[in-house]
Amino acid sequence: MSELCNLCPRQCNIDREVSAGFCRACGNHNNVVIARAALHFWEEPCISGERGSGTVFFSNCNLRCVFCQNAEISTYGKGKEISCERLAQIFLDLQEQGAENINLVTPTHYTYQILKSLDMVKHKLDIPIVMNCGGYELVETIKLFDGYIDIYLPDLKYKSSELSRKYSSCFNYFTRACKALEEMHRQVPKLVWDRGIKDDELKILKKGLIIRHLVLPGCYHDSLDILDWLYECRFLTKYNFLLSLMSQFTPTAACENFPELNRRITTFEYEKVVNRAEQYGFRGYIQERSSAQEEYTPPFDLTGVTPDDLSPI
Repeated sequence: MSELCNLCPRQCNIDREVSAGFCRACGNHNNVVIARAALHFWEEPCISGERGSGTVFFSNCNLRCVFCQNAEISTYGKGKEISCERLAQIFLDLQEQGAENINLVTPTHYTYQILKSLDMVKHKLDIPIVMNCGGYELVETIKLFDGYIDIYLPDLKYKSSELSRKYSSCFNYFTRACKALEEMHRQVPKLVWDRGIKDDELKILKKGLIIRHLVLPGCYHDSLDILDWLYECRFLTKYNFLLSLMSQFTPTAACENFPELNRRITTFEYEKVVNRAEQYGFRGYIQERSSAQEEYTPPFDLTGVTPDDLSPI
């Protein structure tokens, strides 16, 4: 394991046992900080299924977007430090609870620890592993997950460098995200489904790529540019990935410093984006504009994190 952290495009090149980089993750190389580990029912239907997604929320983030609904963990680092052994046991606990998958939320800054934990129990896991990330990734880090991740669930937040700089403090978001998407697609080039043999049965994704995009207030033109890029992308077709279009933006306290974001998106803005997605024939999910954000943000109360006593792995 490298002593200096360069896992994401920030490439802080710091020793996290001594100090923290942009994401503020620091500490022992054998430990991670998580805020919740539980069944989650508010992901895309093919992820949550009927039994729920076994979601592990990692604290800290390499983006810290000003509008993040999970700011108490992504920006302020709320959570508890646990060992890789405990994390491995959590994976097994979630499977035992009937989880459709193990869903790793903002995992990049704990890549080595997660891989170590998965190595401990991969012979006992028979459900997919999901990487749920912000899209601002290094290809080299995504390659480390090759063979471990069954479903990639990245955001594609911005095409505009001006927007990514202003709201996520990175001017090169789109360039990095595109390269990461290409590597994700290389690893999981096809959508592989389970169940759903009958019309009334919920289909569950076992392998594949789902690209999320959240429409921001005043930014629908950027959303249209993203859809244009996805349609024209040389390595993607509308048949080999799913698009998840989201309307759930809700202003946070931090948005008070960004007046243009301090409102919900309008029907006009969202319908413009939805109509373009439908015009292109993308497959996937279109969230209703009336969706209430509170339903999608669970309490980060250390559910499933404690106790610290370990069962034999």
